[in-house]
Amino acid sequence: MYKILVVDDEVRIRSIIRKYAEFEGHTVVEAGDGMEAVRVARSEDFDIIILDIMMPELDGFSACREIRKTSHVPIIMLSARGEEYDKINGFELGVDDYVVKPFSPRELMLRVEAVMKRMKRTQKEERTENQIMEFDNGGLRVDLTARIVYIDGKRVDMSPKEYDLFFYLLRNRNVALTRERLISEVWGYDFFGDARTLDTHIKLLRKSLGKYSNYVVTLRGVGYRFEESK
Repeated sequence: MYKILVVDDEVRIRSIIRKYAEFEGHTVVEAGDGMEAVRVARSEDFDIIILDIMMPELDGFSACREIRKTSHVPIIMLSARGEEYDKINGFELGVDDYVVKPFSPRELMLRVEAVMKRMKRTQKEERTENQIMEFDNGGLRVDLTARIVYIDGKRVDMSPKEYDLFFYLLRNRNVALTRERLISEVWGYDFFGDARTLDTHIKLLRKSLGKYSNYVVTLRGVGYRFEESK
């Protein structure tokens, strides 16, 4: 079971999440604002953080940015808004998942489990993998073991989920991957019907790849593919 930090300025929301999380055997620590969340995250170890965006003192984005300076703990962002800008901002900061209020507590717990399963699987792959891939005469170089991407010799920084998505595409290069399969394998849960999360990450990934973004091909009505022959 997991130790979860729940951060929300609404006592009712924290209470609901705590109720469902503890019912499933998890340990819950609460924080009522972003400043408290940063302090607690620096003083204790957590398996995952559930973090609201709109809070007093320090908003969720700023709190996430501070937490990411010292920790790669998985973070699920909560928001009463569903704008793409919010999602992009969160994902660029390294958020692992995004849930819009009002939400189903049961779905939230499924997403917690999915994020944790995916993290464990990624760690296992990294321990057993020893592979370097190069494309375009070495212009695009990927070290799967170290999780490092180089473009024309310069290291590129990506969010954790961008790495996960990119490496999954690479491991299945030249294979047509449906949106449902990518969501299930990269995010680790059954497809909930929101393909925008995937499409947003594809946009971020292409931005990070710069002039090599054309390796990631859109398959209309299907999904995406990494084309090695580009």
